[in-house]
Amino acid sequence: MCPDGEGAWRLRRVGAWLFLKWREGWSFRTLPLLAMTLLIAGCSLFRGSPPETFDLSGPSSIPPLPQGTAAQILIPEPSALKTLDSERIVVASGPRLFYYPDAQWPDRMPRVYQARAIEAFEKSKKAKAVGRPGEGLSIDYQIITNIRAFEYREETKDSGYAHVEVFVKVMDDRDGRIVATRTITGDAAVAANTPDHVVAGLDAAMSQVLIELVRWTLGVI
Repeated sequence: MCPDGEGAWRLRRVGAWLFLKWREGWSFRTLPLLAMTLLIAGCSLFRGSPPETFDLSGPSSIPPLPQGTAAQILIPEPSALKTLDSERIVVASGPRLFYYPDAQWPDRMPRVYQARAIEAFEKSKKAKAVGRPGEGLSIDYQIITNIRAFEYREETKDSGYAHVEVFVKVMDDRDGRIVATRTITGDAAVAANTPDHVVAGLDAAMSQVLIELVRWTLGVI
């Protein structure tokens, strides 16, 4: 495995120092150490370009809702299995899961989802206040989310669809009582099996989920 960051920088310095010492007449016994150091430190030169980063925008607007709330809503970071708790874009081919090699999210998926969920409530203009932990809200309700699926599902080598599934609990923060629970899903067509099209499909599927999340939550609190 190739080191990176400060580790690679230090190894390159050591390799340069060993090379100079060898040129000054050090024993040939130093050559194996020199070769190994230069190989490890230099392997970063053969790496490809970093993965391309794709963001999600979520719904551009929330359809008009009849009811609003004066409650202040907390949206903690969702939980997820390790496969999804990552910056990588997940592809599901039957039971097999893997990642696009040259594409990534701007942050771990649960944090991206959390940010877009908060924005969706703000765009609805039906909640008095909504935010994440540490923002000083006088909390009335928490929306506790488990992301169960956030993936491109391959049906054939060149076709598939985007699928998002979350399990949501609305908790009364004053007494810890669970007010309601629900599984919300979203599916969207994907025009081609490429990162650009897959991200567009996942954005559409997530937008379906967030619109329904806002509508349903405001109806139960």
